[in-house]
This record gives sequence, structure tokens and C-alpha cells, in this order.
Amino acid sequence: MIAALGTLPFLATLWLLTVLGAAVLEESGAKIAAALKGEPQLRFRIVGSATRRHSRLQRPMRARPRWRAAA
Repeated sequence: MIAALGTLPFLATLWLLTVLGAAVLEESGAKIAAALKGEPQLRFRIVGSATRRHSRLQRPMRARPRWRAAA
């Protein structure tokens, strides 16, 4: 019984590694194939955070107390 319960986490880990490996190959499989063939990679990605520019800088705001005359 212990062997059967020990096999279940092993199989779950093996399945998880297979799924993660397939996801990695799906994402970068074309790059790996091009590198093995010796072809230059023609596609590139533009990172969105590097291309953002702030149009103006905002000065920090400070709170000012409002004084009212006592009635």
C-alpha cells in the first residue's frame, strides 16, 4: 500500500515536468531549431516597459491646512 501511495506523487511530478517542458519548447522551440541549423534569428520582441516614456514629470503635492476664522 505504501508503494502505491509513493508512486502517485512520482507520477504527478513526472507529469508536471512533462507539461512544463512542453510549454518551454512551445515558446522557444523555433529558436532552438534555428540555432541547431545555424540560421540567424530574424524575429525579435520589443519589450513594452523599455519603450515607455513619461511625457511630463509631476511635482510632488503637499497638503496645506485651511484656516477658518472662528465665528
